[in-house]
Amino acid sequence: MGVNVVLMEVEQRGTSPRRRRLSEVACVHDDGDLFAELCENSRLPMLNRVDRYRTRILTRADMEQFVSEVDATRDLVVGPRERDLLTAIRGVAERCAAGVGLELHLCGD
Repeated sequence: MGVNVVLMEVEQRGTSPRRRRLSEVACVHDDGDLFAELCENSRLPMLNRVDRYRTRILTRADMEQFVSEVDATRDLVVGPRERDLLTAIRGVAERCAAGVGLELHLCGD
């Protein structure tokens, strides 16, 4: 069970949660469960809280810490598949940090 990283655009008119609409902007698929395993084995607080069975939603305010933890993990891994995956996740997280009305959904299966 992998953890897909999905950049979502949030549209919400008013304050009612019923008026909240999400549109997928970008997605990084965790086909080989690589990201899920890296998160489970991580000692970093944000990555360690990622659950391969649930969805965790991160906002623009969370991106600085998330990007730094992804970078720290990328520096430790030796495999090119893991590095490529973490580089793609970092790119999506940077887009989230730079945009207004965006969220990063870490979607477990």
